[in-house]
Amino acid sequence: MASYGVTYDVTQQEKYDKTQIAIRLLIFIVLAVLANALGWVFGLAYLIVPIVAAVLISQKGAATYFSESERGMQRWLAYLAAFYSYFYMLTDKMAIDDPRTAIRFEVAPSGEPTAGNVLLRIILAIPHAIVLGLLGIVAFVLAIVAAIMILANETYSSGIFDFLRGYMRWHARLYVYLAGFAQEYPPFSLDTGSESSATPPPQQEAPTSA
Repeated sequence: MASYGVTYDVTQQEKYDKTQIAIRLLIFIVLAVLANALGWVFGLAYLIVPIVAAVLISQKGAATYFSESERGMQRWLAYLAAFYSYFYMLTDKMAIDDPRTAIRFEVAPSGEPTAGNVLLRIILAIPHAIVLGLLGIVAFVLAIVAAIMILANETYSSGIFDFLRGYMRWHARLYVYLAGFAQEYPPFSLDTGSESSATPPPQQEAPTSA
C-alpha cells in the first residue's frame, strides 16, 4: 500500500475503556454547544494549513520549511490526526505531550513547493473535501455504533475499525498535500488495511535554486 508521503496507522486495542466513552460524549456535547465545532475544526484546518504553509515557504523557502516542519507543521498535523483518531474510537489515548504516542504519523516531504502552488491546493482539493464530508457522515454513525459495542463488550468489530482507520488515513493524505509535503495529487482511496509493515519513502532534499 502506497503511503503517499505520509504513513498513518493505529492498532486496534483488544479492549477499550468504557470511561473514555463518557469523556468523548462530554467533548461532543461541548462541541455541539459551540455550534458543532468538530466540523469547524476540519473546515478551519482545511484553510489554515495551506495558508500557514504558504507564508512559511515564502519567508523561509521550501528547504528550510521542510527541515523545520517536524517541530512545526508536521507536529500540528499529527495532533489533529490524533484528536480525530481519539474521537472516532480508534484509540483511547488522548495524546497531549506527543501525538505519536497514540498513532503512527510519519511524513516524508518531497519536491519543492511554492507559496502560490500551496495556496492553489485549497481549490484543487475541494473534491476531496466533498467526498470526506460525505464519508464523515458514515464515519460518525459507525463511531456511535462502535461506542455502543464498547459499552456492551469493551471492543467493536474490525470491519468498523478498518473503515474508520481508512477514513482517517484519507484525512492525513489530504492535509499532507495541503501543507505542501507531497507534490502528487492525493488518491481517491479508502485504504483500510494496516501500514505497520510499510515504510515511508525517503525524504528528498529540495533542489537549490540556480
